[in-house]
Amino acid sequence: QTRSNPIQLKDEGNERFQAGELDKAIECYTKAIKLCKDKKVLAVIYRNRSACFLKKESYTNAASDASKAIDVDATDVKALFRRSQALEKLGKLDMAFKDVQRCSTIEPKNKTFLETLRRLGAEIQAKLKTTFSTDSRVQNMFDILLDEEMDKDKKEKAANNLVVLAREDAGAERIFQNNGVPLLLDMLETGKVEMVLAAIRTFAGMCTGHKARTMAIIHLVGIDKLCSIMAVDNEDIALATSDLFQCINDSLTGGDRRTYGKEEALVLDASKDLKSILLALLEMVASKKVSGHGRDQALNLLCRNVPRKDKKDHDHSKSLFTIDHGLKKILKVCGQIPDLPDQLPMTENTQLIASVLLDKLWDDLRCDPERDHYREVCKFDPNDMDRNIHAINALSGLLQGPFEVGNQLVGRQGIMEMMVALCGSEREVDQMVAVEALIHSSTKMSRASFIITNGVSLLKDIYKKTKNEKIKIRALVGLCKLGSAGGDDYSMRQFAEGSTEKLAKQCRKWLCNSAMDTKTRKWAIEGLAYLTQDADVKDDFVEDEPAMKAMFELAKSKDKTILYAVACTLVNCTNSYEKKEIMPELIQLAKFSKQHVPEQHPKDKKDFIQKRVKRLLKGGVISALTVMVKADNLLLTDQTKEMLARVFLALADDAKDRGTICAHGGGKALIPLALEGSAIGKIRASHALAKIAAVSNPEIAFPGERIYEVVRPLVSLLHPERDGVQNYEALLSLTNLAGLNDKLRVKILKEKALPEIEQYMFEDHDHIRQAATECMCNLVTCKEVQDRYLEDGNDRLKLLVLMCAEDDEKLQRAAAGALAMLTAAQKKLCTKMTLVTLQWLEILQRLILHDQPQIQHRGLVIVYNILNSDDNELAKKLIESEILEILTVIGKAMDNPKRQLVIDVARTCLVKAMDLGLIKPFTTPS
Repeated sequence: QTRSNPIQLKDEGNERFQAGELDKAIECYTKAIKLCKDKKVLAVIYRNRSACFLKKESYTNAASDASKAIDVDATDVKALFRRSQALEKLGKLDMAFKDVQRCSTIEPKNKTFLETLRRLGAEIQAKLKTTFSTDSRVQNMFDILLDEEMDKDKKEKAANNLVVLAREDAGAERIFQNNGVPLLLDMLETGKVEMVLAAIRTFAGMCTGHKARTMAIIHLVGIDKLCSIMAVDNEDIALATSDLFQCINDSLTGGDRRTYGKEEALVLDASKDLKSILLALLEMVASKKVSGHGRDQALNLLCRNVPRKDKKDHDHSKSLFTIDHGLKKILKVCGQIPDLPDQLPMTENTQLIASVLLDKLWDDLRCDPERDHYREVCKFDPNDMDRNIHAINALSGLLQGPFEVGNQLVGRQGIMEMMVALCGSEREVDQMVAVEALIHSSTKMSRASFIITNGVSLLKDIYKKTKNEKIKIRALVGLCKLGSAGGDDYSMRQFAEGSTEKLAKQCRKWLCNSAMDTKTRKWAIEGLAYLTQDADVKDDFVEDEPAMKAMFELAKSKDKTILYAVACTLVNCTNSYEKKEIMPELIQLAKFSKQHVPEQHPKDKKDFIQKRVKRLLKGGVISALTVMVKADNLLLTDQTKEMLARVFLALADDAKDRGTICAHGGGKALIPLALEGSAIGKIRASHALAKIAAVSNPEIAFPGERIYEVVRPLVSLLHPERDGVQNYEALLSLTNLAGLNDKLRVKILKEKALPEIEQYMFEDHDHIRQAATECMCNLVTCKEVQDRYLEDGNDRLKLLVLMCAEDDEKLQRAAAGALAMLTAAQKKLCTKMTLVTLQWLEILQRLILHDQPQIQHRGLVIVYNILNSDDNELAKKLIESEILEILTVIGKAMDNPKRQLVIDVARTCLVKAMDLGLIKPFTTPS
């Protein structure tokens, strides 16, 4: 029945409150409030509901309900005290203090009120003190920073303190309230690098996670001002400003930690600001006033924030807006030719980042009309010769980004003819641009017969005639690319025997020529990336130490456009690409029907690969890889990361080399590859981590906190879909980690590894089963694992007891070790162990008679644990069996250092049995 009487509802609410059913109580009180006409009763109901809200930590509601009760009766002590508790939690200490003051005036002897008054008084004093101290501190820092005469050290210290203060919300608010923005603007005006950096970083702290403050700062500083700072030719400033823009973007798009009321949300509509920022960044992309570093950061910000993070999200309006207002500008960047005068300032990486952005925008489109529009914007008129060279270069940019868009343009009327014309031009820069475009357009997908037929002859022609090394090398790469279509198939060599090696030799020579510009030497690596598909070339390359080292040095340079080619070359040299297994029957069939059969090169056999790996390690490949992994994440694509992971796995194949890999920081470098990237890449990197962690000291391989990051990738290899080798090596490495400390054991359990490890203890494969049992043995000290063994309705404990009887000594040792630790930690398991299988006594006897002291010792510890388990019946049963005789024989033996542990435990067991009164003390015969 529903109660319709407010008094009854109030009483029911009280009952529910007593029973701890807060939501039900609130429901009753709320119904009662709607029905109640009596003011005094109403006040009581509000006061009671306020108590519910207090308990639920809903402090605003608690305060408002208590106020309604106080409105009826200003001396309602309960309501006053409740309101003060709520106000205190809401941080309104002075108001809370006033309420308690009124309480103690009404009831002067109440100890709780006096105590609360004293506490709140002290808190208010402390708060006032810090408020004033931060105020004066903020002022003080700015005074130091803006004082021309102040010495450098003091200024640096003040700048750092300011940045640190801005990272905490209270500090950021203080800076903001104390005229901080105009003072930070003064710091920007000084134009001194460290001042500008400190100001920008302080702004970033103030904008993090606070939408209202962020919007105020944008309006006070101005988006144009921020862009002009990012445009400065200083890498650190450009990067810091880019971080600031990212903080602003995150706060405005909902990366905000506050909750706002309806009115505030209306005032804080950030869409206009976000649009202004997007337009300002697009303006920067093609502006001459912007430095190369500034342009890189503008493109980076667009790459990160314009395309959707998640394709399930339907709103891609930012991409459409960017295509309408900025696609032409991005193409302009791709069309720049650094060798010509009057070009936009760029870094080595600018054009590749622009290509990545073109690709991300194309990927974000959702329907054909949108794609058609994108293609329309990219089209250009083939008859305008002066602008042609830039158009062809922009085409190269498209081919490195959204390939299908570029590919369609290459096929358009007049474009190929234009490339041919440029190849024959007198100006070397024309030839260079045309050759690069030819190279980019001839990939596996479009190796159109046109390019093969015309491209090869064009390129050979240029290669022979040109005196300019820069063009020669590019023509050569084009030939390599067109010639390497057969992959690593020995019988499909497109060039005459030996010419591949000749081309490679030329590439290596250019690579070692440090007088040449990096861009040209980079093309030499591009050439090797294709040529090293041939095994003779791989062998020559790793034998040529200067060339190998030159490549590693270039891989560490600021030019990150090299990463992909270096990764390709290393994948080829270590043969770590995907290999298709071919069934022997199919080969016979193919030969019979005169079909082409791929052949393996003799130098692609295992011993040659191993030799190459050793040469690469000796040449310093690991230090190059560790630098490559740290590259700006946009140019380190998932594909490149996957290749680097494959290379690492190939390098870690021989256990003897894993120490070298760790010594050069390889362990640390693998972690980011195992945590982000393509699915295959993450598995390969995790497997390499497992190989390293299985045989080396993990604390040295992964120093400091890094070791905890290794756990997740290792656990991912326990997945049933991973192969047996991966499962086995992951179990070995987890065993290694679990043996180190409690924090690691907890992390392993947190990553949900336990069910998988248990699963592998039931595996048929001996090695895997043994590795899983050893891993479990290292985890049983954890309470969570012991609880699983205490649960009923499973065979965990039975399996462990039966494993103690296995013939495999390693397995036996691990199982007995786990059982010894479990029975020591949980006395109940001693009894349970004797109930899971009838053979327990026989198994125990086998353990304590074992000729391996380690296994025997573990068995004796289990016997001791049973005697010590408070289960007297069980202890009696044990001593009445043959175990007593065995214990006596072992315990009476002479001391022997090799078996001392065993002898001591046996003696301890006998003493325990005496204490329990199960055997009489030894009497020496007179």
